[in-house]
Amino acid sequence: MTDLGVVRVSDLDWPALGEELDRWGYAVTPRLLDDEQCRELGDLFDVDEAFRSTVVMSRHAFGEGTYRYFADPLPAVVQRLRVELYGPLAEIANRWAEQLGTQTFPDTLDGLVEVCAAAGQHRPTPLLLRYWAGGYNCLHQDLYGEVAFPLQVTIMLSAPEADFTGGENVLVEQRPRAQSRPVVARLGLERYVHNRLSRDNDTLLAAIEGGIRWHRKHKVRE
Repeated sequence: MTDLGVVRVSDLDWPALGEELDRWGYAVTPRLLDDEQCRELGDLFDVDEAFRSTVVMSRHAFGEGTYRYFADPLPAVVQRLRVELYGPLAEIANRWAEQLGTQTFPDTLDGLVEVCAAAGQHRPTPLLLRYWAGGYNCLHQDLYGEVAFPLQVTIMLSAPEADFTGGENVLVEQRPRAQSRPVVARLGLERYVHNRLSRDNDTLLAAIEGGIRWHRKHKVRE
């Protein structure tokens, strides 16, 4: 049974999301996963065979928390979201690439995976991230190799104010010959939590291959 408020990727207002990304570097969508899907993905965190790699952030001065990279084959819902989200995101990314005079991206996720493989990037990059009380993620950019897709999707699997407090996403734009500009993005406070599209990657579930070449960093606050 699907919760009220869950929206299909194909029903999202992509022109409006594109305008928000142009203006702010991030956009917030309606909810894409229901309660049961969020719980099932969250429960996977303790299933070791579902992951290829685990990073304890404090060991690397990345912050306080743990994230785990999914192994192939990806959970069905993660793969579905990657495929459905990639097409419209690629349209936005390619519009930016044309404006910048840089290399455009394939129209399909399979095409991007092939480009990544040709560059020696074979490992899946979707991840699941868990914070505890006082956890945070330091400012960073997510780059996994020479091929870097400039958009990422973050989905909160827990409910703000109900399951935790804090957790704002802080994005910092490093502008040429100007001071950096921070933006604080807080996802939905209601039980039907929202998802973030941005020019970077972090909390909880990141769904698209690659990282970012824009001079923008992000973090998650306590």
